[in-house]
Amino acid sequence: MSHQNFEGLDVESIRAEFPILEREFDGQQVVYLDNAATTQTPDPVVDAMSEYYRRHNANVHRGIHHLSQEASERYEGAHDRVAEFVNADGREEIIFTKNTTEGENLIAYAWGLNELEAGDRVVLTEMEHHASLVTWQQIAKQTGAEVEYIRVDDTGRLDMDHARELIDDDAAIVSAVHVSNTLGTVNPVSELTDLAHEHDALSFIDGAQAVPNRPVDVSEIDADFYAFSGHKMAGPTGIGVLYGKRDLLEEMEPYLYGGGMIRKVTFEDSTWGDLPWKFEPGTPPIAEAVGLEAAIDWLEGIGMERIQAHEEELAAYAYDRLEAEGDVEIYGPEGGPDRGGLVSFNLEGVHAHDLTSIMNDHTVAVRAGDHCTQPLHDKLGVPASTRASFYVYNTREEIDELVAALDDARQLFA
Repeated sequence: MSHQNFEGLDVESIRAEFPILEREFDGQQVVYLDNAATTQTPDPVVDAMSEYYRRHNANVHRGIHHLSQEASERYEGAHDRVAEFVNADGREEIIFTKNTTEGENLIAYAWGLNELEAGDRVVLTEMEHHASLVTWQQIAKQTGAEVEYIRVDDTGRLDMDHARELIDDDAAIVSAVHVSNTLGTVNPVSELTDLAHEHDALSFIDGAQAVPNRPVDVSEIDADFYAFSGHKMAGPTGIGVLYGKRDLLEEMEPYLYGGGMIRKVTFEDSTWGDLPWKFEPGTPPIAEAVGLEAAIDWLEGIGMERIQAHEEELAAYAYDRLEAEGDVEIYGPEGGPDRGGLVSFNLEGVHAHDLTSIMNDHTVAVRAGDHCTQPLHDKLGVPASTRASFYVYNTREEIDELVAALDDARQLFA
């Protein structure tokens, strides 16, 4: 399979760093279009983690021997690198978690459970991932707060007039996805944050689908909290990032307890360590932090602006190709700056799970289901959708293969 080069990107060279993309099933080379779930991992990231295990492996913050010191330096340095990547004000504002979901839970329990009360409002959007929706829903039940949802309009965008109605003086926190993992919608997160701050509310932004494929500046967005995952940005699984403004994190009580996050422990009481370690109890994801730093180096070596342009071009091309089919319903905005690098759709007369199975027969890897957005699918009036999601190594030819596979589905379900 040959691959076109997009303007400014040598896609062929990029693909060469991902041996998994050369895999074949039944003589057909894999077409990996499930990047919103997990991106593939390039050789430099795998190599960095292997080198750590081969030469530096030890527990951090617990030993004075050489290996422990090296491991600690690598782990702490990874915090610094992430802070630089998203323009946070130092490592104190960068907490390593397992994933975006854990970051959401950390704030919900460490802040929400202690601060929310009856009469407070938690403002979400109708396109929230379950990581946000379910978490705040359960916290609201425990605190007496109420949850309200900013409407999604017919174009797949947020109804900002409705947002301004909901974000009032009763609002305590606004939690919103930066880029929808179902609709692909790029939300006006800076505007939502400004609205929250006008009413002395906090803002939490779920950046799982944004940080991997576009420049993100948390200081510019001014969100109080921002979370994302390593495995969606060419990094390893098992590590995520929670950014939080330092003054807020200093005021918050820890969410998890144990070794590594304490300052002093007696039989009667305990005091907590400095940021960010206060929120990182136990043995942390050390090798994964090394891998995440390597992933950031790799991404910035390409250029986040170029990655964003590449994804927008692929999304627009996929939207146009699918729309031209006539019997395909696409969800979310048309291709362009309002859409991230994914397209969710349904083929008339074919359930999404059946379509995805047929795609797999063509070794086209896509995802079917509600994508952890059941309420949004209820609003759309469909039980599930098929999602094709793109990354820096994908090409137009792969989208053509996706579209070609639709003919098999039509014939089977005619």
